[in-house]
Amino acid sequence: MADIQDEFDPPFEIVEPAPCRGPLLFNSPHSGRIYPRDFLLASRLDLATLRRSEDTFVDELIVGVVARGYPLMRAHFPRSYVDVNRQPYELDPRMFDGRLPSFANTRSMRVAGGLGTLARVVGDAQEIYDQRISVAEALQRIDGLYKPYHRALRRVFMRLHRDFGAAILVDCHSMPSTLGAKDEHPRPDFVLGDRYGTSCLPVVAETIETTMRGFGYVVSWNKPYAGGFITEHYGNPAAGLHAIQLEVNRALYMDERRYERTTSFNELAREFEFLADRIAAIPLKELRSHRAAAAE
Repeated sequence: MADIQDEFDPPFEIVEPAPCRGPLLFNSPHSGRIYPRDFLLASRLDLATLRRSEDTFVDELIVGVVARGYPLMRAHFPRSYVDVNRQPYELDPRMFDGRLPSFANTRSMRVAGGLGTLARVVGDAQEIYDQRISVAEALQRIDGLYKPYHRALRRVFMRLHRDFGAAILVDCHSMPSTLGAKDEHPRPDFVLGDRYGTSCLPVVAETIETTMRGFGYVVSWNKPYAGGFITEHYGNPAAGLHAIQLEVNRALYMDERRYERTTSFNELAREFEFLADRIAAIPLKELRSHRAAAAE
């Protein structure tokens, strides 16, 4: 089997500013839209349906932060192919031909919902595959894409921590404007997920909320999204490592049926640049580890 990374060339990208102006890293793990031919052939769904799990255009929406002095990381492989916002081995045994490793997490709520490291469903619980896939294929995707992505993400995040004494990871996602055809209740414009106050200090979420409310947006916290694996895994406020998930309502910037940007796209992109500067302006002494603060 060919090197899986060759399918994407490259599988992910880190866009670096010169110079870096603050301890801030933006991440877009679900905006990848390169679908391997073999994956499309193995799927019972068409490309338009598979794309419903994408955070379409989120990486482009936030790329302006690089010019402001903050690095950006983005995936090129799609979430439905391998999801880096999960534990490395959240796998549903019903999907695979063969025995999964004993260390696989087969009982998480995300696996039960069909949204493990390799997703079983997209959209309204629509099954992706018409037959089981091999365990070897699953492990190849994890070893070839998932693990390199996290090694690179951690490397940049820890470099910022080393250079500034603290680091903030803003994990950017998008959400459908409604839950489905039967849902008449619009979602808020933004949902901040800080794992109920455990993945970052309150000042980070409060700064984002205040800034976006200042633009007239409706902002909620932790419901329905409190943050996934990335937020939980990278956030350690006591060590000066802060992570927050930021969900943006797709109706703010795109036509959800046609996968096209709307006229408001550029305005929202400029507001993200302003937001980045506001987050970076949080005093470092407030963000550094308790130990470092005590030493000062």
